[in-house]
Amino acid sequence: MVEHADLVEIEKGRGRTFLVISPHADDATIQCGGTLALLARSGWRLVLARITNDALDSIGLDRATTIAQNTEQLHRAAAVIGVDDIFELGYETDRMSEVSEVQLRETLIRLYRTVRPYAVFSFDTLPATGENNQDHIRVSEAADEAFWTAMFDKHHPEHMQEGLSPHGVFERWYFGRGLLHVNAVVDVSASIEAKIEALAAHETMLLNMASQIRLQASTGGVGVLVPAGPDHTVARWLAEHLVRSRAAAVGARHGLAFAEEFRVARFSSPGSELPRRVGPS
Repeated sequence: MVEHADLVEIEKGRGRTFLVISPHADDATIQCGGTLALLARSGWRLVLARITNDALDSIGLDRATTIAQNTEQLHRAAAVIGVDDIFELGYETDRMSEVSEVQLRETLIRLYRTVRPYAVFSFDTLPATGENNQDHIRVSEAADEAFWTAMFDKHHPEHMQEGLSPHGVFERWYFGRGLLHVNAVVDVSASIEAKIEALAAHETMLLNMASQIRLQASTGGVGVLVPAGPDHTVARWLAEHLVRSRAAAVGARHGLAFAEEFRVARFSSPGSELPRRVGPS
């Protein structure tokens, strides 16, 4: 649901950091790759935290090869977008529902206190249309809980003994497959090609996605939806199709060629009604 969606102008980074919490290697590019590319061009420091190892996201490859290829392709995609640093957390993919939320939260609290971001991208914790991926759900819940608990000095005092200190994130940017609440839109027309290039780099995951589409189509008796051809050609076609069709549909809702939508929660606290200075003192 689009409440009142402001067209967000990307500010200059001025030394600030955006952290994107990406449960899987391709989530960041699919969900906010165009915005990330614009942030990079505006001088923001971009840090990507990949939560899982994506060991199962391939077709016809063994586990070790799958991990190696997905990791290499993530780093290639990140370079296209302009990501500065990547944290590989290495949890087992498609099994985040087995991980203690408290343990995962501690990992993310440590990440917030280490990276000290101005803003964080993550999957939305509010119910979203079509979200059935438990990795997305569990990571989003822990990331949101860590937003608060990273500010409490009694949450994991061992971090302080390691030289870290409490940290407060100023903005939370939520993405999702079907957000119920949208209040921010970014025109990504100028970065759509970078987003396509970045997603096309995830060839191993795209080929697995193509296999899934073909299997579902076969079960339903639907004609071939993904063209046949060399792996690189198929992956590139799918990346082009996914990025352009989705960004164009979002853009059409706001009178733009290509866009990405978010729910953005900015600084809010029991004292947020008090007068405050905006920007460095």
